[in-house]
Amino acid sequence: MSIAILGPTFQDLARNVNRNISSLSLIFVSRATGYLSGSMVGGVLLDYMNHFLLLGVSMLATTVGLYLIPFCKIAVLLVVMMSVIGVSIGILDTGGNVLILAIWGDKGAPHMQALHFSFALGAFLAPLLAKLALGTTTMSAENHTENGFLPSALNRSSEADSGSLFGVPEDMNLLWAYASVGTYILVVSIFLFALFFKKSSRQEKSTASAQEYRRAKYHKALLCLLFLFFFFYVGAEVTYGSYIFSFATTHVGMDEKEAAGLNSIFWGTFAAFRGLAIFFAACLQPGTMIVVSNIGTLTSSLFLVLFDKSPLCLWIASSVYGASMATTFPSGISWIEQYTTINGKSAAFFVIGAALGEMAIPAIIGILQGQYPDLPVVLYTCLGSAIFTAVLFPVMYKLATLPLDRQRKRSRKSEDQKALLSSSELHDYEEDSGEEDAEKWNEMDFEVVEMNDTNSHSVIETSENTLMEAHS
Repeated sequence: MSIAILGPTFQDLARNVNRNISSLSLIFVSRATGYLSGSMVGGVLLDYMNHFLLLGVSMLATTVGLYLIPFCKIAVLLVVMMSVIGVSIGILDTGGNVLILAIWGDKGAPHMQALHFSFALGAFLAPLLAKLALGTTTMSAENHTENGFLPSALNRSSEADSGSLFGVPEDMNLLWAYASVGTYILVVSIFLFALFFKKSSRQEKSTASAQEYRRAKYHKALLCLLFLFFFFYVGAEVTYGSYIFSFATTHVGMDEKEAAGLNSIFWGTFAAFRGLAIFFAACLQPGTMIVVSNIGTLTSSLFLVLFDKSPLCLWIASSVYGASMATTFPSGISWIEQYTTINGKSAAFFVIGAALGEMAIPAIIGILQGQYPDLPVVLYTCLGSAIFTAVLFPVMYKLATLPLDRQRKRSRKSEDQKALLSSSELHDYEEDSGEEDAEKWNEMDFEVVEMNDTNSHSVIETSENTLMEAHS
């Protein structure tokens, strides 16, 4: 919600600081930069701080930023506040994934899907909330147009004349929009602080005993490949969602209402299948869900390229593409946890990869689409990303499972060797004990024979002496 609220309120924020929209686009760059910084800082802090405490502090910082944004009267201050929110959101994004893995480990696939479904749900609800909260602006459309596109020199002079850093916004609906989202985040942060202060030794022991530390032989290589996997996946997702409207109007010839509906069906199926993935993850393995998603994205993007002029194919393929893209990111995190343990730094690494893909690929595609307006560059990008991710995942799977197979074979060999050694030692022991028993029995027989011989000799001598005494 805190990310998606910026889109529908962007023009109102620009008017609030007396800037035009083009000169205020720096806030997107500052928020993205803050997000990357927060992901890196959060990845380090998560390994040393309590997860609930860190997430509570980050959400509290987000609340403060959302409360202050409508009061900003200078563009520089607004850019700084957006950067602070970006840092806190980066910590929250990384920490949420790590917290799910820390509590449930490789059994947390449904919980991971639910976490990322909440992102899609918040992104869907925030524009609706902003429109309902904003309502009709107090200023007319004519004034809005004039203030929205004032020359930069006039903007700077009016900004300099104001002289105040903070002030009550003229449009109170803008204040209520940000205050409502900030209040909701404040309530969630209170729950996180409550979990932090509720230190139960039973929960800590159960969590420590339930989590098993694993480290794949190619741990770093897997993280690098997952970095590239999420880079192209998130880049293609954001590129298609950002450019499908303009592509449908300019390349296919749709009117704006149809193009808006096409954009809505992409994000609608994306959010719906993220919700359904909560139940799918309970009965399907994360690797299976990734394979199914790769097949869906590859097939739909191929049809988009082959039939790029067909409106019907664009509607069907867009819905299939959105549904296929929905489960890939949370399934990828759950999948890697099965083979190697993900800590804060590891989670920050592939989250940064996703953020870089979100920033770089749409920017590059925008430049290429401007240079080649007759080519469906957006669709080519989606198909290329689908091919790359479909080829990359088997490579990651091979790296993740091959060392396990070798270890199992080695363990089996060692167990067989132990079994053979134990059986041979038992056989040798039986032979040795048998020989010793035989020797003991022979010695006993020899002693018995000697005793019998001695007894027989004594009996003969006694009988002879008796006969001699009788004759005498």
